Amino acid sequence: MRSYAGVILLVITVLVGACHGPRHTVLTMSAAASLQDAIVEAESVYKSGHAEVDFRNNFGSSGTLAREIENGAPVDAFLSAASKPMDDLQAKGLVADGTRQDLLRNSLVLIAPRDSQLRGFDDLTDKSVRLIALGDPASVPAGQYGKQTLSALQLYDKLTAKLVLGKDVRQVLTYVETGNADAGLVYATDAQTSARVRIVAVAPDSSHDQIIYPAAVLKSSHNGEAARTFIEYLGSPAAKEIFIKHGFTIASS
Repeated sequence: MRSYAGVILLVITVLVGACHGPRHTVLTMSAAASLQDAIVEAESVYKSGHAEVDFRNNFGSSGTLAREIENGAPVDAFLSAASKPMDDLQAKGLVADGTRQDLLRNSLVLIAPRDSQLRGFDDLTDKSVRLIALGDPASVPAGQYGKQTLSALQLYDKLTAKLVLGKDVRQVLTYVETGNADAGLVYATDAQTSARVRIVAVAPDSSHDQIIYPAAVLKSSHNGEAARTFIEYLGSPAAKEIFIKHGFTIASS
């Protein structure tokens, strides 16, 4: 009888201990598609010191993600590939005060399949170039930067009939990788991930708006403290090393 009572006491002790253990938190992250590889690695490293935190990621075009947040999507933090989607959310009072920070910078590049003879932006007008992949400027920041660049180079109107629009920058990369497009405009970090494409040219910085990646916690987050801690970590030296390895430039540098 004493043994049975001891077992019950042990079970109660374990259950009480479990109830007072660290709270398990799942952070829902909406992040620009171009951040996918770097963010997944950063989350993995973060979890090694924060075992109580898991991540649920939603990668896509920044404009689309921002609209989802405006429509009530349950998101804890947003990482955009451009300032405007974050500006729009902030103007609507959806960003938690004091959490926004500019994390990263990137470059825009013209890519083509590895065996392409393309030599630069001007070659895009050649009849051998049938299709050019571009993120949809209506929602994809890389597409907006691409349109700005082609316009600055006085090429956009000449190339409109050749453009095939992608839902995000990774789809543009896929179009070029598979040969479904003869060229495309993506971030330098995306081009770095593929052995099936080559960088033909880098868009002049003066041809498009600065490519800045802001991050912030959403005011509607139910895990505000945990989200704030993670966003702060993304600005740490350890996280910066990860971003630099994936080809990004730190915004403050």
